[in-house]
Formats: sequence, structure tokens, C-alpha cells
Amino acid sequence: MRFLRFRNQGREGLALADGREARGLYADDSRYPGSLADIIGAGGDALGRAAGLLRGGEAVDLDAIEFLPPLGQTGKIICLGGNYLDHVKEVGLKVRAQPTVFARFPSSLVGHRGRLFRPRVSEQFDYEGELVAVIGKRGRHITEDKALEHVVGYSIFNDGSVRDYQIATPQWTVGKNFDATGALGPFLVTADEIPPGASGLRLRTRLNGQVVQDAFTSDMIFSVAATIAFLTQAMTLDPGDLLVMGTPPGVGMARVPKLYMKAGDLCEVEIEGVGILSNTVANEA
Repeated sequence: MRFLRFRNQGREGLALADGREARGLYADDSRYPGSLADIIGAGGDALGRAAGLLRGGEAVDLDAIEFLPPLGQTGKIICLGGNYLDHVKEVGLKVRAQPTVFARFPSSLVGHRGRLFRPRVSEQFDYEGELVAVIGKRGRHITEDKALEHVVGYSIFNDGSVRDYQIATPQWTVGKNFDATGALGPFLVTADEIPPGASGLRLRTRLNGQVVQDAFTSDMIFSVAATIAFLTQAMTLDPGDLLVMGTPPGVGMARVPKLYMKAGDLCEVEIEGVGILSNTVANEA
């Protein structure tokens, strides 16, 4: 199942997509099943029941709507740095025994086809195509062999990074959280449609049609399951939390000459079986 959150003529809704067709319900409809985050949190067959309601809704024109980040004001957004060996090498990091993690916040994100804004204070606005694992079941001290039972689905992320601000301090938080610099979507694709742990999927990022990143999720140093096992030693993961699994090699800061996003650019992140996340770039006013 492929769920999407959208806005059309000021009305917010939830839809179920099947190829280029979609049907959904608006939040002001009595049949509306609730937000995707709430549906996931309900557990059991709540997603299946919601899908049944959405299939009985009205047709949604995917070319006319505004896509919103699927989970809305989600809970934790935990990102991995240096999770592909060749990316570690290209930016001069070290391979760590445990995942390197940092946080992003919902205020930094736009949806599919939304505009990413190059901040007025920087010209070093970089792309990073990434897989997202969406937590569907609450848990702490989750073992690796049970970890994928806690994943409800997957999505796509562009971890737009303001590089000079990212490296200005030992912590990356500021450079990763400028308003409207990252993107999430277009869909939440349920885990049953994807290989276990989303392993072996081809990930490609294109900037203005040029392929700038091309790798497979099986190249990740820390898998989705290993990441969950590590994180839940420290914290409880809740339904709707997002794990952003790191970017492969090819980022703009590592290129000669450097390749940063600028106004007018089109950046697309495609993950096999999950979809294409597409965003244009504009300058912050």
C-alpha cells in the first residue's frame, strides 16, 4: 500500500495511490480515517482499514495536488551520517563501530514537488538522497532479529545540507535544519511491498537530469535492523518516528569542482520500489 498526504484548494487529505491513480478522503469528511501518524499508532490492522476507507473515497488528481510530508509533524527524525563506505571515504570521515546519528526537525522539511530554499547566508546547499524507515510499533531494547517487526514502511528523503554551517561546529544540527532545506515523500510504502529491511534497492539522485548518486541500499554499513537495535539501547522508538539511513557517495561537497544546488535546479531522489522524490530549488527571500 502507498499512502500520501496532500492539500488541495486549502483542504488537507489522505489518499491511497495505485500507479498513477489515487483515491482519498479529506479531513472534513466523516469517513476520514485520521492522520497517517495516528493510524500507524493505532496498530493492528488500522492501516488496512484506512486503506479500505480511502479506496471508497473520491479520485485524487496527483498532478493537481500539493504533496505534504506523509507523516506531518512527526515524532523523532533520527538521521545517520557516514553510513555508506564510499561516502565516508569521499568526505574524509572515519568508519565508526556504531552509527553516527543526528536529528532533523519537521520544520526543516517540505513534501514532494515542494520548493527547497537555498539559505540567503550560504551558497553551499548540498543534496543527499536517502532511504527512510518508518517505525510502526513502539519498542525499547529491541534485538536485531526482531527489529524489522517494528518497521511499518519506507519513504524517501533529501537531506539537504548547508555545508558551511554543518562543519562550523562539531555537531551538525544547525547545518541540517535550516527551514525548508530537506524533503520527505512522496509516499509511505508499506513494508510488505519492499524487500526485508529495504535491502538491495537501487538509490539514485539526479540533479537537473544528471545522475550524481548511484548505489544500492545493501551498501549501507549499518542496516535498518542494526540501527534500530543500537538506538533502542538508549531510547524508545514510537510509531511515526523516522530513521533516515544515510547517503551514498557522490555528494556535491566532495566533487571537483564542487556541485551545490542553486535556484532553478531540479533535484530528484529515486529508490527502486519506493518512488521518486522531486523538488525544485529557490533562493530564500
